Amino acid sequence: MPETLSREAAPQLLHYRPWRGELRPPVAGVWPVARTALSVMLRRRLFWVLYGLGLLFFQLFFFGQYLLAYAEAQTPDPAAGSPNFMGLGDPVRLLRNLLKLDGSAESYRTFFDYQGRILMVILALAGAVIIGNDVRFGSLPYYLSKPLSRWHYLAGKGLAVAVFVNLLTTVPALILFAQYGLLASWEYFTTKGYLILGMLGYGAVLTVSLSTILLATALWLRKTVPLVMVWSTLFFFCRVVADTVVLRLNFDKHWRLFDLWNDTLIVGSACLGVDPPTAAWQPAWYWAALVLVGVSLTCLTYLILRIRAVEIVR
Repeated sequence: MPETLSREAAPQLLHYRPWRGELRPPVAGVWPVARTALSVMLRRRLFWVLYGLGLLFFQLFFFGQYLLAYAEAQTPDPAAGSPNFMGLGDPVRLLRNLLKLDGSAESYRTFFDYQGRILMVILALAGAVIIGNDVRFGSLPYYLSKPLSRWHYLAGKGLAVAVFVNLLTTVPALILFAQYGLLASWEYFTTKGYLILGMLGYGAVLTVSLSTILLATALWLRKTVPLVMVWSTLFFFCRVVADTVVLRLNFDKHWRLFDLWNDTLIVGSACLGVDPPTAAWQPAWYWAALVLVGVSLTCLTYLILRIRAVEIVR
């Protein structure tokens, strides 16, 4: 009898309480993984410094459109004849074409291309912090010991990288689209509305390709300095080599496929419906897409094999 009473009282002494909340599927754990990675990055001052530098080109486009709109408002009445600057025609229109501030697909292609330069630096820092530190400090077995699969972990880290990519590229481009439409006319939204799908497609190309490459590189190198060096080789040095081989040594244009950043530019330009820069020396967009898909699948395979090798204690 005393033994029976002690067994019944044991849960009360341990203050045991059953879980009364709503049970969610393991896929819901993708967001906590991404949220943790984002919070780690957002607490770093260096990230905000780099993010502020990354918005300089966006500010050039944003305030440049206001300045050109103000200049157009100061020009004489079109009925009196358009101004002529040194025989070149309307100077405001000339500046719009030169600076790519005319709201065309070429302007958004130029914005994505130049905005990606600082994006490469931010992703190098983010990769070492988001996934490299998990391997260095032993956090990866902790994640995998929870009721999460390796796919959920990778999806959460990839979601965090996707947030950084789109905060610097897709979101500012959509803001510029809305701004130009409000400054020009409402017909711009109806005639150029297809550019929204193009910008979303360009952002998706950057998100998928850069996320898989970054996670694989960060998991391989772990530390920031080696990651920056390899990252710079992939997206800066390879561009110099590819341009030199094709444009100066007159090799076949398909050698430019080794430049991964140029491949994203080719596929992104196809999403916007325009030709990439130096189109005569560029391979077809489907070759660039094939290279990006192959590299992404290779990186994803490496990630899965590398994470499977981690010992887990459940």
